[in-house]
Amino acid sequence: MKNLLFIFLTLFGCSDATLVKHTVEEKYIYPSYYDVYVEDSGIGFEDTAEEEFLPVWVDSFVQPSASEGVDILWVIDPSGSMISHKARVLAGIEDMMNALPLNISWRLGIISADMNHSVNDPTFPLLPGDTASDAQAVYQNSVTGGYESGFRSVYRYIEDNPFAANWMRDDAALLIVFVSDEEEQGTAVFPLVSDFTDWLNRQRDGIFVASIVNHDPSISDCNRNSMHNGLRYMDAAQYYNGQIIDICSNDWSSGVIDATNQIQPYTTYELTHDPIDPTEIYVFVDGVIFTYWAYDLANNEIVFSVIPSEGSLVEIGYNYDPNN
Repeated sequence: MKNLLFIFLTLFGCSDATLVKHTVEEKYIYPSYYDVYVEDSGIGFEDTAEEEFLPVWVDSFVQPSASEGVDILWVIDPSGSMISHKARVLAGIEDMMNALPLNISWRLGIISADMNHSVNDPTFPLLPGDTASDAQAVYQNSVTGGYESGFRSVYRYIEDNPFAANWMRDDAALLIVFVSDEEEQGTAVFPLVSDFTDWLNRQRDGIFVASIVNHDPSISDCNRNSMHNGLRYMDAAQYYNGQIIDICSNDWSSGVIDATNQIQPYTTYELTHDPIDPTEIYVFVDGVIFTYWAYDLANNEIVFSVIPSEGSLVEIGYNYDPNN
């Protein structure tokens, strides 16, 4: 990474002393975050005889790897307060099933966020060709109990449920979608979110997480108490650069489809900001300059003519105007 930063600093004429990495908290502001760096004094230009400086932004992502298929877990809060969200949960699962690409072998399991039920759940996962009615039947059978411990439920299901071992594949990517109108309550096993993500990282090479949870009451239509904010679920999704959807929103479809798109390799990538100079965009793949791309001005996105390989780190650097 230091070599890549040196290259960026050299290309943009920057000083290493002023390079600042974003904090975890700032990831909420920048949902496309993977490793984002901002340079506070970059390229200078003359404007009314006064020299100004433009910052450098670096968008980056890890190219998803799902060539061996993807195992999907919807982990759903079974408590009574979730009844009002049931129709949207089922619609979200159906949206995902319809959006999953035909060329990817997928299996979709639905489990309760109650670990006492997930550990013994023998329900077979949904497969390509299954319908919304099939999803509703699995939901009715599996989403039971009263605990709201999504992290512990996933842990018990993967580690201790013998049926899970029969359908989950070690070489497939793993996408987990947490759905809850309460905070995650698995602190007895995972005191910190990082304890859960550390364990999860050891399960698969390709991990994707999305969370459909309560947001801050000040911007939420149905959450009236900040104690119900799904902060731990949001932190887990943010760690994996995943989607965070407000459970109170009327339509989850776009967010669910975006979560589905996480498992597909990027053929294009929309930039966070508008580059000041489209001729001064630099793309690196695993730290090496990459030239097989073009800039689409109308959509402000990089279009790859050669798709970066699975698992590679892609970084896109450019100057931008923070006032626009």
